[in-house]
Amino acid sequence: MTDSTFLKRFEDPRPILLDGATGTELNRRGVQTGLPLWSAWALIDSPKTLAQVHYDYLKAGAEVLTANTFRTHRRNLDIAGMGDQAKEITFKAVDIAKQVSKIFMDEGGHPAWVAGSIAPLEDCYSPELVPPQEDCLKEHKEMVDHLAVAGADLLLIETMNTIREAEAAVIAAKATNLPFGVSFVLRTDGKIFSGESLEDAVRVLKPYNPNFIGVNCTPTTMITEALKELSTFTEIPLSGYGNIGHTNEIEGWENTDDVSPPEYGQLAESWHQNKVRLIGGCCGTSPAHIQAIKDQLHR
Repeated sequence: MTDSTFLKRFEDPRPILLDGATGTELNRRGVQTGLPLWSAWALIDSPKTLAQVHYDYLKAGAEVLTANTFRTHRRNLDIAGMGDQAKEITFKAVDIAKQVSKIFMDEGGHPAWVAGSIAPLEDCYSPELVPPQEDCLKEHKEMVDHLAVAGADLLLIETMNTIREAEAAVIAAKATNLPFGVSFVLRTDGKIFSGESLEDAVRVLKPYNPNFIGVNCTPTTMITEALKELSTFTEIPLSGYGNIGHTNEIEGWENTDDVSPPEYGQLAESWHQNKVRLIGGCCGTSPAHIQAIKDQLHR
């Protein structure tokens, strides 16, 4: 059933603070995050470190914890010979986040909700690898069903690189009656990686009534203009969370200090001024970046 408490918070005009990166933060703390499972390795090898990452984001002010389900689709786990454990591993990710949220609340902390992360079935930056639409519909439905039964409070369809795969995930999310939003990854020219426009994405997805729509896993300095553009042709609440650092061919992701926490906080404030309701961090960001957003927005 729909989590009415999250929807009630969503009606409040104050910005909702999302958490920051999971995979790169685990890597920063010494956890294996290599292919093919990326951040999902922590669910098998380092659940205590994952729980600490979640807890640190709550301490920094996050109101939404993103369950570590970015790479727990059956398709992703199949590569490591663990496809038959997709439900079990996804449940574990949601359970860890929910347990941390409860502990934080029991200690006197603020309320927090758990978002189920729904990623592209293939590589985030390779729209040409998106499977046939029938497969997208079937596989995203399985993932969404796992998240819903596991107890996620909302669904976060993120880092989408084509409109058609985003629509497949949205169709599945809509059927659960859970709150949901969808977020796209952009090229340097402001287009979705498929070459499609954000305006076209809004046109296709608006009939499904997403609770929010936005941009993520895009260089932080680029997101401001993208969100400005979005705000000119939709009244759907917006979300934004950018990355810092960059990819490389050897390690996959290289953490950098390209955008310091204070700089990130200032950029996030400019997003809020463009009607962005949900603000957080993507690859490379840390609890310090989320704390900086909180400090900037609540000065």
